[in-house]
Amino acid sequence: MNPLLQDFNTKHQTAPFSKIENKHFKPAFETAIKIAKQEIDTIANNAEIPTFENTITAMEFAGSKLERISSIFFNLNSAETNKEIQKIAQEISPILSDFGNDIRLNEKLFTRIKSIYQQKETLNLTVEQKTLLDKNYKNFARNGANLNKEDKNTLREIDKKLAKVKLQFGENVLAESNAFEMLITDENQLKGLPDGAKEAAKLLAKSKNKEGWLITLDYPSYAPFITYAENRSLREKLSKAYGKRAFQDNKFNNEQNVLDIAKLRQQRANLLGYKTHAHFILEERMAETPDKVTTFLQDLLSKAKPAAQKEFQQLSDFAAKDSIKDLQKWDGSYYVEKLKKELFDLDQEALKPYFSLDNVLQGVLSIAHKLYDLNFTQVFDIDTYHKDVKTFEVTNTNGDFIAVFYADFFPREGKRNGAWMTSYKGQWKKDGKNSRPHISIVCNFTKPTETKPSLLTFGEVTTLFHEFGHALHGMLADTTYPSLSGTSVYWDFVELPSQILENWAYEKDALNLFAKHYKTGEIIPIELVNKIKKAANFMEGMATLRQLSFGLLDMKWHGKDTQNYSNVKEIENVVFKATQLYPDVAENCMSTAFSHIFSGGYSSGYYSYKWAEVLDADAFAYFKEKGIFDKETASKFKNNILSKGGTEKPMELYKRFRGKEPSVNALLERAGLL
Repeated sequence: MNPLLQDFNTKHQTAPFSKIENKHFKPAFETAIKIAKQEIDTIANNAEIPTFENTITAMEFAGSKLERISSIFFNLNSAETNKEIQKIAQEISPILSDFGNDIRLNEKLFTRIKSIYQQKETLNLTVEQKTLLDKNYKNFARNGANLNKEDKNTLREIDKKLAKVKLQFGENVLAESNAFEMLITDENQLKGLPDGAKEAAKLLAKSKNKEGWLITLDYPSYAPFITYAENRSLREKLSKAYGKRAFQDNKFNNEQNVLDIAKLRQQRANLLGYKTHAHFILEERMAETPDKVTTFLQDLLSKAKPAAQKEFQQLSDFAAKDSIKDLQKWDGSYYVEKLKKELFDLDQEALKPYFSLDNVLQGVLSIAHKLYDLNFTQVFDIDTYHKDVKTFEVTNTNGDFIAVFYADFFPREGKRNGAWMTSYKGQWKKDGKNSRPHISIVCNFTKPTETKPSLLTFGEVTTLFHEFGHALHGMLADTTYPSLSGTSVYWDFVELPSQILENWAYEKDALNLFAKHYKTGEIIPIELVNKIKKAANFMEGMATLRQLSFGLLDMKWHGKDTQNYSNVKEIENVVFKATQLYPDVAENCMSTAFSHIFSGGYSSGYYSYKWAEVLDADAFAYFKEKGIFDKETASKFKNNILSKGGTEKPMELYKRFRGKEPSVNALLERAGLL
């Protein structure tokens, strides 16, 4: 019996992780694809006249078993992978790519969709139905439905190759991240490192049967060392190791994969009648065109660069007092932290005792309760894929079930770096029933030690708030159709719910709910809160420049003709010239480990972090005006943005919430760049 192919007879139909074995995945995929094909054929060959109901709605719910199996499998491939799962992913990705094309290139199906699309004005559809019809038609037209047979076959080949090479890219980055270890046996070399970080390093070494202190490229290990360790040569070693992931002369080198992905995407776009991959992608984004994105980034660059250069000079002068004549990348975090301490008397380590993970989590749940009337109850009868994962039942004040929430916080070998939100089941309405979502956030925070709970840096606090903002977008989804639900929105709108929530982490009224000393229970002193707020814009020019450099690099790979690109590092250097502050490190390369754009979903979309910052600064200014826990404003945000998913154009939803279009000035003001 394959548990993936049975109905999940579990609480809220959650995934039965403990019953699922690796051997179940491939046969489950094969069977589910077969079922989905039959469902699609039934729709395409229906003898009745095409209607919205028998074609568009029917398609929405076809392949639901396959959708569920895919979400479980690919989430595990990110959060709890192993060689076997990676091998299955390599085998199954081209098959799934083929299946997707079987649907999008199905002429009978497209003919039905087209005929409904051509009479959409006479069909008396709801706004959501119109959006769905539009999305379906474009999904076919934009992905080859109008191509001739030969070009359709070419498209299939490109998509299959892309699926494989993107997976390989991600696997190489993970392998390189896991391969590096810096074992330190002389305690003097750890000078400056906080006690908590030392203890965690010792524990890590012990877990691998080694004597001493182990430093890795996992963020909770890497960040404290690069920020506090006085030993400059060891900081350099660590920084260079991080920067050369998948850029070394070994089997995990990603240079060719980067070029292949960029060129295949370019070929695909050209085949479909678009100038570049970015032209193709941005047609379905708020930003609309590569020119608009580049103008947006360059405009911000012109405002941020003078501030960044001034900050860099200030940092260089400060480091010079320490006899550092040439400020390098591995000096940045170290001297920023020292200077921040001197200017604001703010020590990140002094903050950490007020941010134990359990308290911060409770805090963010309390904020969700105050704003959106949600209650979170930790439960222990929902199956998980790892013992570290916590599960919560989410209800509203009437006791109605809203969602299942999974939280997975600590690094481990089979888990990729970074933080993300995802779902194991979407939300939809069918047969009078509102089927609720299963949402997960995954982070990489410092594990508890033998003497301390998991204590977060303030940056990690905002990371947790960020991912939880995405989670709220998923949990509060309330749409009819699954493909328009939750975070299924334009990519440059998806960061608004996550980024706006980060603002609460800086507000005294919110901090009072959770920033309590883990030993004494003392609420964070007001002077520390004031220092956090004062330091919020510290080195903001440099931080903005860094983000803009990533956005511009993304556009270089995807918004230009890439067919003659041959040297990854050279291409990168051309882009970074405009944003470079530190000297280049010859053996390092950003692109070869830039998972967001080469194996994640951010290709031609990295600018959206900054774009969404404009939205979130403007939206939070509205909350501040009314009060950060104002129920009416929260209700407007929930009903016009969080629950609406992708049912309407984002700007329409935003204007309904805010009463006007967003202003870039709110961001510049908040960042102190005006």
